[in-house]
Amino acid sequence: MKTKFLFLFAAVLLSQAMMAQFHIGIKGGANITKVDGESFKDQFKYGYHLGGFAEVRMGNKFVLQPEVLFNQYATKVDSNYKNIYQDVFGGNSNIKLNYLSIPIVVNYKLIGSFLSLQAGPQFGVLIDQSKTLLQNGGNAFKGGDFSMLAGLQFKIAAIRINGRYAIGLNNISDLPDDGKWKSQGFQLSVGLAL
Repeated sequence: MKTKFLFLFAAVLLSQAMMAQFHIGIKGGANITKVDGESFKDQFKYGYHLGGFAEVRMGNKFVLQPEVLFNQYATKVDSNYKNIYQDVFGGNSNIKLNYLSIPIVVNYKLIGSFLSLQAGPQFGVLIDQSKTLLQNGGNAFKGGDFSMLAGLQFKIAAIRINGRYAIGLNNISDLPDDGKWKSQGFQLSVGLAL
């Protein structure tokens, strides 16, 4: 009986400690992005992102923060290339790229738990309106984007305010005869830990 009581007491303490080490939440915000490549205008356009995050504490200074986001990147085709790629873009010079993104960032606490540096990779699957999410998952490497993120996070009670810079590392062009296209931009977001 004494052993069962000790086991139950240890399990309750462990579950309380784990709950204090783990948070989930929701977030949303603005993307200010562009696609680098000679076919696109060298200007930033606005999009948005929505999703959820988790925080897993790893010691006193580090927090692992995986996220799942719907990310919309916007860009504009340069007028010199609009007619060349009319079949590809349907004559529309404004392009919106929708991604299901999975950032995995590590937060390093600078000032208590108020200010943290963030860095880590972001994996994205391009979601094409003519395909289902399941079909896009099969083409994740072909229709995907791999980026690195760096930024700051401010934590005020349950509120999280992020500012990040994202730079694409792979060629997102699927056209065989064109140069490399890479994404880059800023993410500004507000989150709420539940």
